[in-house]
Amino acid sequence: MAHLISLDNTAHRQVRVDSRRVEAAGATLNMVPVVLSEFLKLVVQYPIAFTKDKDTGRFACVALFGFHDSENLFVDDGRWDAIYVPLQVSRQPFFLGKAADKPGEDGHFVVCIDIGHASIGGDGERIFDADGQETAYLEEAKGRLAELLNGEAPTRQFIDTLLHLKLLVPMQLEITFGNQETTQVQGLYTIDDARLEQLDGEAIAGLHAQGFLGPVYTMLASLGHVYAMIDRRNKRLARKA
Repeated sequence: MAHLISLDNTAHRQVRVDSRRVEAAGATLNMVPVVLSEFLKLVVQYPIAFTKDKDTGRFACVALFGFHDSENLFVDDGRWDAIYVPLQVSRQPFFLGKAADKPGEDGHFVVCIDIGHASIGGDGERIFDADGQETAYLEEAKGRLAELLNGEAPTRQFIDTLLHLKLLVPMQLEITFGNQETTQVQGLYTIDDARLEQLDGEAIAGLHAQGFLGPVYTMLASLGHVYAMIDRRNKRLARKA
């Protein structure tokens, strides 16, 4: 369980973060939430899909890493084998929290650190220098947190627009691997390309005007990476055999 505390340049002046351990800590993630600003980087290697929270019914955009729980086909021997590591992974062990200015107020965002994260310690990167000033490493981490925060609203608007147009459908994935193991991937959603083609000009123009038409086609194109992931898993199975 994460143990988050507000980042402090006195209490945490000696803290170091090992970026290699940040990547290794993602070895059991089979997907993570992503934001629109990441799509053009994600599409190079990852399938991008939607998941639906079973309790709230809310949808989220996710990058898929594996076909089973706790399976990440992009982490090999503790290293991330990909050109781009999604923000929800690379921003670790930092989080954004809210500090209330007054009782009952929402307050402002503060940077927190998970002091129990596996990346803390060793010969990693310092987050504060000897004078308590933020290092370039911490500034980069804060930039990732800001991108995630700023990406929440447009990503939510993107999803809501697609739902309004009835463009989300469950994905049907039944896969047979090289060892003849068969699996069905459930709980994922994608864009209904047939219905997309049937949208009238006004709806298409609306998607374009909001900047959502590009991400729609990016998501559809990204699904081709499912085949590359099957190949990754077959090679992993072959090594184990």
